[in-house]
Amino acid sequence: MQDWTEEQAYGEGEELDERVIHITRTAKVIKGGRRFRIRAVVVVGDNKGHVGLGIGRAAEVPDAIRKATERARKNMRKVAMVDTTIPHEVIGRQDAAVVLLRPASPGTGIIAGGAVRAVLEAAGYRDILSKSLGCANILNVAFATWNGLCQLQDVEEVARRRKVPVSRVLPHWKRRKANG
Repeated sequence: MQDWTEEQAYGEGEELDERVIHITRTAKVIKGGRRFRIRAVVVVGDNKGHVGLGIGRAAEVPDAIRKATERARKNMRKVAMVDTTIPHEVIGRQDAAVVLLRPASPGTGIIAGGAVRAVLEAAGYRDILSKSLGCANILNVAFATWNGLCQLQDVEEVARRRKVPVSRVLPHWKRRKANG
């Protein structure tokens, strides 16, 4: 999928949804003791199908958040959407974390917790089912979710490739509405 840059879609006045997912203190052991630093994980999205994830490390919390936000803005990608959900089921992986994402009918809401919910809300999804499998490391779960969203295929592109109408590729409740 093609990388997306903020300048392509946003002027100066546009606001992005920035969420700090996790802040932790890390330590490096050296001869004289420990050196402490801060690691921040931030998700940035426009609530319209673009989302990015970034990590920032610094000596102070505000600097780590700023760095993470800048990296998240640079890593923004366009993700596929069908109304308020994803077009098909997908499994995202990052190290030992595995996140299953399934489309949900309108009105279901976001059935997710923690890092998964933050990434999905920033992307603009309103109806989705998720299950976190494997490890519960917040950083890996957030990146597994993002990797899963980056794997999603656009409905129009899949229909064109298969040479079928778009209504055949939509989730089952959308097909029922389209057919009658």
